Amino acid sequence: MSEPSYHHTQKAPWFLLLFGFAALFFTVAWVTRDEPVLPAILLVSGLLMAMLGYSMQHLTVSDEEDRLAISFGPLPLFRKRIRYDDIIGVEIGHTTLLDRWGIQWFPWGGWGIHWSPWGGWLWSLSAGKCVVIRRRRCVIKVGTDDAERLAEFLKGRTGGQAWP
Repeated sequence: MSEPSYHHTQKAPWFLLLFGFAALFFTVAWVTRDEPVLPAILLVSGLLMAMLGYSMQHLTVSDEEDRLAISFGPLPLFRKRIRYDDIIGVEIGHTTLLDRWGIQWFPWGGWGIHWSPWGGWLWSLSAGKCVVIRRRRCVIKVGTDDAERLAEFLKGRTGGQAWP
């Protein structure tokens, strides 16, 4: 009998905000096209925003035999692999401190890839629940709308380690 596998893709609308900024930059570049430098800066900025928006439409977390794969997409610019034997603890947490107080509409603390002031690196599409993965060297929080199932899967793959 083979071991259970995990694959989950979460979608969120925040990438539309980046597309909106790209459209704004393109519009202002067009309006200021007679300026010497500003339109070029705005065009490059707009292209970067569009590319970032296209790369962060969804977050996929999946099992890859000996490691957990985390990737934004559909343009796979941002990916992370975590070996199961490097995981020393798993628990369900929150992406922001505000989530702990019941304020779940606050998106900024829980979107993207960044160092969280509440500990560890955060990979997430929206504020809410996350799975806190304690590794030998660092902590990674994976934001997901499937936190319970991901945490159970990881505990099964890593021998059910609890926080030391």
